[in-house]
Amino acid sequence: MTRDAPPSAPKRRPKTAAGAPRAVVLDVWCELQCPDCRVALGDLQALRERYGDRLELRLRHFPLEKHRHAFAAAQAAEEALVQGQAWPYVEAVLARVEELDREGEPLLVEIAGELGLDAEEFDTALIDGRHILIVDADQAEGKAIGVTGTPTYVIGGELLDGGKSQDGLRRRIEEIADRLLAEQA
Repeated sequence: MTRDAPPSAPKRRPKTAAGAPRAVVLDVWCELQCPDCRVALGDLQALRERYGDRLELRLRHFPLEKHRHAFAAAQAAEEALVQGQAWPYVEAVLARVEELDREGEPLLVEIAGELGLDAEEFDTALIDGRHILIVDADQAEGKAIGVTGTPTYVIGGELLDGGKSQDGLRRRIEEIADRLLAEQA
């Protein structure tokens, strides 16, 4: 999960210094209190299995106002990224969406501890707000490109809205990824 590349992948990605093609980027606009995002995890895991290092999944935050702990969860996911466990943390939080609704921020810290992360640092990060700007920037960028709900995906410059329906989305992502990878060859 990186933060330095723009959300839409160019049609042709440059090759790395060793001449190998670079990974195709799939931006995943997600909200960690969203039941649809939890359902989408199966597709993301299947994409990881199919493409391995050829597809880079980038978590992008789009907390929705209707979920009161979503903004804190996005900040916690950024702390998990700093500690090297972003996707395992995201998956663990999404697996406990209903519990997050009831318990809030203490659950975010508890999950960090369960994954062997520095839970005290998570608590501090949530208090001092060190990741707020990243979450705000993701949300602003999402609004600017037309994200209205979660999950939403951007790959090869195409925005795919999974908030309305996830039917056929994985197949469409695979078609675009296959095309982009073939163009690199």
